[in-house]
Amino acid sequence: MVKKYQNLSILFASLLILFASCKKSEDACELDAKILDSLEDLSITRLEDNFYTASTKEEFLFLFEEYADFTNDYLQIALYDSKEGLADELLAINQDTLMQELYSEVKKNYTDVNQLEIDLNNAFAYIKYYFPDFKIPKVYTFLSGFSNDLYISDDMIVIGLDYFLPKEHRFQPEELPRYIADRYERDYIVPMIVTAISSKYNKVDPNQNSLLAEMIFYGKAYHFTKAILPCTPDDYIIGYTSEEVASCFANEKFIWSHFIENDLLYITNPFEIRQYTGEAPATDVVSPDAPGRIGRWLGWNIVDDYRINQDVPLDVLMENQDAELIFRQSGYKPRQ
Repeated sequence: MVKKYQNLSILFASLLILFASCKKSEDACELDAKILDSLEDLSITRLEDNFYTASTKEEFLFLFEEYADFTNDYLQIALYDSKEGLADELLAINQDTLMQELYSEVKKNYTDVNQLEIDLNNAFAYIKYYFPDFKIPKVYTFLSGFSNDLYISDDMIVIGLDYFLPKEHRFQPEELPRYIADRYERDYIVPMIVTAISSKYNKVDPNQNSLLAEMIFYGKAYHFTKAILPCTPDDYIIGYTSEEVASCFANEKFIWSHFIENDLLYITNPFEIRQYTGEAPATDVVSPDAPGRIGRWLGWNIVDDYRINQDVPLDVLMENQDAELIFRQSGYKPRQ
């Protein structure tokens, strides 16, 4: 008999209990004071204010010199015939009434970025604690015109604040489907940045190209993010709703059975792998009620169990390229 993925409405009573316990846990969560002792004085520069109030070519040419890293790497000035050519293009953008309206809306929704500075500063302190070689990057905010949500390199982070307006806002990135656009809100900014940074430390074996290897890769990424942001709810790390997280745990045994009974862990067909780890509103091959990327969520659970059961430091976990070893030594079993 084929078991059905439990309907969310059936889980309502248990969800209330779960939410209450999670809320208590979140309220009680405190960051490690010892780690925060290494805090550096991070200050976010709001470049949208500089660039979207500039009204002459000369002002832009000054900004290009003042923020050379941003101009070279983000604006990619090398693609233009001259600095003046880029200045002319940006001046035309500034004169567009719709872009000025978007800038006004960003300023209304982000009157300051004080909390973002605090959260990023805390996150960077945690990363530096586990990975002493981590260099604190410059952080800029900008208005990209929905062309770039986040730019992240070793030296610089640029946050396109227009992507992170409230999901009910009339300005939305048209290229993103609704189920992805819903994740582009203020509370997702820092988890997205930390998950992106994890790729620097997330070592992989290119010869391991199975579904299991991809699951473990994402599992390590989410585990890293949770370790760096211990007080951040899982919702903002994996991009599920609270209801979806609770439903996944309630159906963990069924989800895992689907993977085992169909011998999925070692498949290498990219199309099949994408069905379980790729972006989608649902993982239909498991159930139309299962959220997309369910393989990533399972990988996260496996990696959590591995680190707990093997008691390895975070840096050692991230260096481990052997997905098969991590899986075997995790002792993973569904919780229900």
